[in-house]
Amino acid sequence: MSPQEQAEAGSPTPVQSVWTRPRAGREQPALSRDQIVAEALRLLDSDGIDALSMRKLGTRLGAGATSLYRHVANKDELIELAIDEIYGEIEIPRSTDPATWRTDATHCAQSLRATMLRHPWIASVLGEMGMSYLGPNAMRLAEFLLALFTRAGLPTTEADQAASTLVAYVTGMATSEAAYLNVLARSGHTEQQYVESLWPTAEQAAESYPHLREGYAEQRGKDPRTARDENFQYGLDRVLDGLETRITH
Repeated sequence: MSPQEQAEAGSPTPVQSVWTRPRAGREQPALSRDQIVAEALRLLDSDGIDALSMRKLGTRLGAGATSLYRHVANKDELIELAIDEIYGEIEIPRSTDPATWRTDATHCAQSLRATMLRHPWIASVLGEMGMSYLGPNAMRLAEFLLALFTRAGLPTTEADQAASTLVAYVTGMATSEAAYLNVLARSGHTEQQYVESLWPTAEQAAESYPHLREGYAEQRGKDPRTARDENFQYGLDRVLDGLETRITH
């Protein structure tokens, strides 16, 4: 039933999405949707989200903005496509052994985090792109996690909740890290230099907070990248510990 027929019948009109709309019937030989997305991703990675515009992208591609609109309806759709392209970089374990569920979940989670940190601009848009989860690469990840937790012994509904919990932890941590990396990039310093420059101010601000002072004293001098990796792994292990109690219940 077409959208017009649904409207006449009183049925709600389906939400339109770049993932379900047919591609342009005759793509220009010199310009395809894949080319547009690839160039958009290069622009986003080099200059950040604020630099992306259809006009600027068209200039980089040697085409007018009108040509781009034959393939994507607007900038939001273009960002959805770019996000899903990024999700295609996530490593999905091939194991189907229920006994390795925790190792496989850990590998996937670490790959998701690493992928997001390679493209830190994603921090500012991920929560706003409501239909990016319909992209084929995002659905590939969701399918893998559902299968993993189902094989491990969870019923389908709880497997979905387990997958959502794991992804929420990873994206929450990685989004905060990516935002920090964006600030770091603007500072023009290495991460070690940037952190060292913050310590005097942080320690002064924490003078009245003994637990914070103690924590800062333990962290000072530690490699900041190593500290971020350890913090992420600690939280991931605790999430998986919780899920394990349900799987072995």
